[in-house]
Amino acid sequence: MLQKTIKNFTQNPKNDILSGLTVALALVPEAVAFAFVAGIDPLVGLYGAFMMGIVTSLFGGRPGMISGATGAMAVVMVHMIQKGNEVGDAMATPIDNLGLQWLFITLLIVGLIQISAGVLRLGKFVRLIPHPVMMGFVNGLAIVIFLSQLGLFKENVNGTQQFMQGSELWFMLGLVFLTMAIMFGLPKLTKKIPAALVAIIVVACITIFGGIDVSTVGSFIRDGGGEGLQGTLPTFQDQIFGLFYTLNGHWDLILSTAFLLAAVGLIESLMTLNLIDEMTETRGSGNRECVAQGGANILNGFFGGMGGCAMIGQSIINVNSGGRGRLSGAVAAIALLCFILFGAPLIEQIPIAALVGVMFMVVIGTFAWSSFRILNKIPLPDAIVLISVSAITVWQDLAIAVIVGVIMSALVFAWKNATMIRARKHLKDDGTKVYEIWGPLFFGSTQAFNKKFDFATDPEKIEIDFIESKVSDHSGVEALRNIANKYIDGGKQIKLTHLSPDCKTLLLKWNPEFSTIIEDSIDDPRYYVVTDIMDSEV
Repeated sequence: MLQKTIKNFTQNPKNDILSGLTVALALVPEAVAFAFVAGIDPLVGLYGAFMMGIVTSLFGGRPGMISGATGAMAVVMVHMIQKGNEVGDAMATPIDNLGLQWLFITLLIVGLIQISAGVLRLGKFVRLIPHPVMMGFVNGLAIVIFLSQLGLFKENVNGTQQFMQGSELWFMLGLVFLTMAIMFGLPKLTKKIPAALVAIIVVACITIFGGIDVSTVGSFIRDGGGEGLQGTLPTFQDQIFGLFYTLNGHWDLILSTAFLLAAVGLIESLMTLNLIDEMTETRGSGNRECVAQGGANILNGFFGGMGGCAMIGQSIINVNSGGRGRLSGAVAAIALLCFILFGAPLIEQIPIAALVGVMFMVVIGTFAWSSFRILNKIPLPDAIVLISVSAITVWQDLAIAVIVGVIMSALVFAWKNATMIRARKHLKDDGTKVYEIWGPLFFGSTQAFNKKFDFATDPEKIEIDFIESKVSDHSGVEALRNIANKYIDGGKQIKLTHLSPDCKTLLLKWNPEFSTIIEDSIDDPRYYVVTDIMDSEV
């Protein structure tokens, strides 16, 4: 047990530490950018990234996975923060940044919801996500990451953001391609040091010592209205307990935002966990991740962070750089805090181009290029799901795309199974007509099931054989009850044979009178084979 704990914490200390530092550098502009999206101070985003990172790295369900402030959650926060600020400004005694205080209160509720999801073991439902949805999610995410980086090619001109032009654009592109070239070529020479970290350091040295005027992390923050990275340790937000009265009449907004933030955070985190599982050929714990995410968001609410969830881009950077243990995430979080406290002047000199180059390589590594090759080889419904999830991810967000993709896949699955039900008919020597049912009997197949029977011309004795079928839900039970009643009302005898034990339980629980028509004396060896298989699966 101790060896397993140590292995989870760090498999390779050097790789974990170096990859953690690389991730910390990439976290800075991401956290700042998402704070701007939400309309809050950049330090709130950085504090959020630190607290999410340290809690989930130590207690989460996936060693090596990185959490922080994310765009998906920032977008959900915007309306509530704006509404809170409006309410605060309109009060008799105005309250500055009331929307931010509402966010801290909301994060406490978000955390409780996510912890409840973990305690109730809802994390296992990530296994129900089909592969086409996963592939579409990955492709859509790669496109979203790519598009988000294009905004970094803009500069502030007379108070407006415009795309770079001339030599400035060419310098930016040159540094981006240099970063990508280093990340592509260095692993072919050595894999002992993270290529992303080396690329960032090399490009930073070129611009700093070469005196090249390019957009940096510092200029990015100032252009967005921030004052800089320099800050203090997060402080306890005790003032929020005196602001609950401001929520009167607005609890519906707070609760709806909390549930949406919790859902978005869990879906993105569990999808990231699933992806990293596939990359590392290991398995994390979705339920444990739910609890850790919830605890981290509660901590954010109490100590003034913007909250967040798992970050797929940074998680991939970490894994590809060799960070497989919990140490890598902890180092990333602690390094980020050190940047805030001590290293702001140095970090602010890092060229944005270097970070853009790193993210472009993440895009290339994230996109499932094989999807182009298999698109015309997989079933058409799966291809439609894959493309739809990719498009919705770009158009809306990751959570909505995954939900829609799962619903589409479920409907396709239900329709296919609804059309599978069959009835083979034959007569026994004593004149009994046997209907051998094949395929599942559930809500989607009841209509087809009803059409299999010929009440008017059937003989006096009817047997419905379920050796190759299964009654799966209430709709199936109701359909079977209606069929039985029609035969009984017509003065005919009906027997149900080869029902599995769970089907019998379901039928008798709904209507104890089924016991008169269920045949318990079974001499067919196939029945016991099927029953044993079903029992072992349960």
